[in-house]
Amino acid sequence: MSHEPKALGGRIFTRTFCICMFVSAIAGYFVIKRMIFGIGSVTNLNDGYPWGLWISYDVVVGTAFACGGYVMALMVYIMNRGEYHPLVRPALVASMFGYALAGVSVFLDIGRYLNVYNLYLPWQMNFHSVMFEVAMCIGAYILVLWLEFTPAFVEKWGLKNFGKKLDKVIFAIIALGVLLPTMHQSSLGTMVLMAGYKLDPLWHTTTLPLLFLLTAVFMGFAMVVFEATISSRVYELSDETSILSKIGHIMVYVLGFYLIVRFQNIFMRGYMDEAFSGSFLGNMFLLENLMLIIGLVILAYPNYRKSPRLLFIAATAILIGGSLYRFNTYMIGFDPGNGWKYFPSVGEQMITYGLIAFEIAMYTLFVKIFPVFSSQAPAEPNN
Repeated sequence: MSHEPKALGGRIFTRTFCICMFVSAIAGYFVIKRMIFGIGSVTNLNDGYPWGLWISYDVVVGTAFACGGYVMALMVYIMNRGEYHPLVRPALVASMFGYALAGVSVFLDIGRYLNVYNLYLPWQMNFHSVMFEVAMCIGAYILVLWLEFTPAFVEKWGLKNFGKKLDKVIFAIIALGVLLPTMHQSSLGTMVLMAGYKLDPLWHTTTLPLLFLLTAVFMGFAMVVFEATISSRVYELSDETSILSKIGHIMVYVLGFYLIVRFQNIFMRGYMDEAFSGSFLGNMFLLENLMLIIGLVILAYPNYRKSPRLLFIAATAILIGGSLYRFNTYMIGFDPGNGWKYFPSVGEQMITYGLIAFEIAMYTLFVKIFPVFSSQAPAEPNN
């Protein structure tokens, strides 16, 4: 089996690609409408709910989905686990577009988007604001992700001289690629602390920064397993179950630690009764953790980790559970009072669907044009 990344090649305009671009085009209509007529023309946001679907899903959940590149860089380049190297570039591609489209969502969510340049003017910067730190870190990390992918461009276009110069500084880029997500993923938890009593106690806690960082880590690992399993089937790549099983083993420890912190925090603060009260919020709390426990139980058994199907089910359950935790924290568990209500409009939903579709389309495009996958032997038949 070759470990040199190669472009898959093949037809670009497949059915999946065309459908995704069609959905993206519909979303483009609502984006143009938002730009011309204002944010109120396409959203149901109000004074009670200034953050809606674009922040809760596209940014808070979406960036956690895009942490595959972060955790793979951490494993390969920081912890020197070279056996995971074949998974780096596929995870990096997913991270590149996941974070880039999160940046687009932030831009769309700014009421006066034409004033976004103020973020980069030193005399306008508020260095005491966690929102400023998140915005700057995410913006910088988008650039870092594309720089980390630069070796693929070098290999594709044969830029040997540039590649030699890049090798001298790539270590610094990778270091930033580990530092920046660590900062802003924990800060996403810090940011919602300011909701205070408006956020239900099942989610409002001083451990939010730690919990958000841990969810970013295990969701990043889960996305690597999820993406690798699907890619293996769709593109008929060689079976990577053995290496994905090792990632599953790592997830057991990270996820187990998260659940211990989560439940101990609820118990120590005296809100365990609310969690089991049968209320809507209590049930949402139980649902998010049930999905995580399902994933943990599957991954805890070595024989289960050897099954591609069970690995995929565990990764999917973990992604759902982690997403629910973040979504609950930013939207479901948030109550501004005074009768304020919010449900995403059709325009908001279509823009989100369009961003997801565009990410899928660009992923399929990049893996066919640029050297991304390291293993391209036909997969063994499934019995």
